[in-house]
Amino acid sequence: MGAVSAFKKFLSFLAPEKKKPSFTSAVIVAGGSSTRMGDGVSKQLVKICGIPAVVHSLLAFEKAPEIKEIIVVAKQEELELYRDFKKTYNLTKFKKAVSGGDTRQRSVEKGVAVISEKSNYVAIHDAARCLITTEEISAVCQQAYIYEAATAAVKAVDTVKLANSAGFIESTPDRNCVWHAQTPQVFFADLYRAAIAVANRDNVTATDDCSLVENIEHPIKLVECSRENIKITTPSDVAIATATIKARVAKKEKKQ
Repeated sequence: MGAVSAFKKFLSFLAPEKKKPSFTSAVIVAGGSSTRMGDGVSKQLVKICGIPAVVHSLLAFEKAPEIKEIIVVAKQEELELYRDFKKTYNLTKFKKAVSGGDTRQRSVEKGVAVISEKSNYVAIHDAARCLITTEEISAVCQQAYIYEAATAAVKAVDTVKLANSAGFIESTPDRNCVWHAQTPQVFFADLYRAAIAVANRDNVTATDDCSLVENIEHPIKLVECSRENIKITTPSDVAIATATIKARVAKKEKKQ
């Protein structure tokens, strides 16, 4: 029996024992470099409307009823900041901040390693996607509870080209089947652990967590979220995020 089949059999054996989706842990990945930001400040700490980008993400997860605890994976030298954020912004679900690994994949693995024993689902989110909403977090979680794996995503509006190594167009996929993956990406915890185990054994490196789960051939539900759920990478992204948050505040005040 191949490794993939073995893990599928293992997961099917676990299925009858699965708990109800009553405890979901969030792992917020906040250890990225900021080479494109240009000012030496970590992109997740850049202030947007007076609040660090990562805190906007943390507050969204704090308000999501599905999320029972929050783990932050950060740079070693920034860990103390998150303890301060817990007090300053009343982050009652914040459990701990741990130092990351040498890659994003290793960082997530370190975060998942310290989630609660009660946790049966894990929601993995890039801290720099600070425009995520509580409603979107809940929507992705609810689909993960059905399918064991779900991700925030947005449909492509541009025509996408696949290129060869020489930089020439090789094919044009059907745009109706092309999505841009976002975060959060939510998984049944044991499924994600199995994906990590296989990746470590086979030296598989992935740029997102869905790719690890795809590697063990488990289907992942795409959940359409907003195009506003951008990842803060450059100064222009900060300007977009600032304008978006101001517009949300104005809309909320108008309703009141």
